[in-house]
Amino acid sequence: MGLFDSLFRSSAVLGIAEETLEFALQASEDTHPNEYMGMLRGTEADTLGLDRDGMVITDVLVIPGTESNSVSATVKTNMIPNDRHALGSVHSHPNGVLQPSQEDLGTFTRGDVHVIIGAPYGRTDWQAFDTEGKPRELEVIDVDLPDAEEFFHFDQHDIDEELRGEGGRW
Repeated sequence: MGLFDSLFRSSAVLGIAEETLEFALQASEDTHPNEYMGMLRGTEADTLGLDRDGMVITDVLVIPGTESNSVSATVKTNMIPNDRHALGSVHSHPNGVLQPSQEDLGTFTRGDVHVIIGAPYGRTDWQAFDTEGKPRELEVIDVDLPDAEEFFHFDQHDIDEELRGEGGRW
């Protein structure tokens, strides 16, 4: 585990929320024939009602300034938020190939999980990879996600807690 991972994530990725996978599949289909790209963010499993330690992928962040065409998608790395819930990336391959390209491997530097979704964007048209581009298992987990309104509601106390991180100090 690299320094980045230890600063921004407290435990292993257990899986992806079913609703989040469905969103990514639909976004990939909607973007076709261009590639789709987003960053994966997670939530601690215990806050989702799971009796396990780890993170569940619950969000796909679309990064401002992302550019895509039929053979590539480029994210402005300076626009990617650095937080302990960042888990990896997701992007589509309109040609349906579920293998990372050399260019893809260059983007697999942030986080531990990278998902490629291929046309025709059905329920089984995706594969998760590790940072080296090796296929990895990623369980699809049926959990209730927080309401968007709740997700975007925060106050100064919440900001202070996030800044303190796991150790309770700044």
